[in-house]
Amino acid sequence: MITVDAAIGTRELKPDIGTVVEADVATLLSGTAAGDIRALLEERSVLVFPGLGFDDQRQIAFTQTLGVQAFENNGVPQANGEKQAIFKVSLDPSVNPIGEYLKTSFFWHLDGTMHEVPILASLLSARHLPPEGGATEWANTFAAYDALPASDKAALEGLRVVYANWALQRFVNPEPSYEAFAAARSVPAREHPLVWKHRSGRNSLVIGSTAAYVVGMEAADSMDLLVRLRDWATQPQFVYRHEWKVGDLVMWDNTGTLHRAIPYDGASGRLLHRTMLQGEEPIA
Repeated sequence: MITVDAAIGTRELKPDIGTVVEADVATLLSGTAAGDIRALLEERSVLVFPGLGFDDQRQIAFTQTLGVQAFENNGVPQANGEKQAIFKVSLDPSVNPIGEYLKTSFFWHLDGTMHEVPILASLLSARHLPPEGGATEWANTFAAYDALPASDKAALEGLRVVYANWALQRFVNPEPSYEAFAAARSVPAREHPLVWKHRSGRNSLVIGSTAAYVVGMEAADSMDLLVRLRDWATQPQFVYRHEWKVGDLVMWDNTGTLHRAIPYDGASGRLLHRTMLQGEEPIA
């Protein structure tokens, strides 16, 4: 267990995942606790900052105290061609032009598996909430890997998986037109190890809805393994579910944490604002 700055208070939510961080806005924006927050994030996977009430400017400033802010995969280009610093998580196409695509967030996933270096972390703040649904769940794939029997760990050694946008899209459209499938397939797929051996010495499972198939494995056996690992990693002891309140901010370690939104009505006005931290190591 790490020791944190006296200016911030912490409370564990579950033994294997999640910590509430209590700190005043000035402390968070000063960056004096940034090192402790990053260390705590690595240890606990999900950090909850209740009721902060950050506006966009403060959310961006806080994000930048923690590392290099990522813009390259964050939203759609603005009129001047630049990427947005804030991504509006909304299913409403009048708020987010790719709102329909975000229905894929209802399924367990890790962001950036089609990239060599996924983002390090995401920060979400709640701006408007639906009358029902819309909670977010996270699953700790470090803890899930650690809890696997030794025989399973040995069996996973050396396995590689192809991660693809077309696999993700079939969760929301299991019978796509050929045009829709071709569009999804046009996003380059990427092959990674099934077990990410981090520079820290820790290992995590790289699974979720973007995992298309295990290289060299018969199709049914591949699906059997991927579904079994997903079910294993999303057992209650590895999962934290956050029931949002307006003003909450939640940050998670994207390198070893699956997440999903609980389905909600796209017309409900649910709106979260996201910032991200640039990745610092490739999946290896």
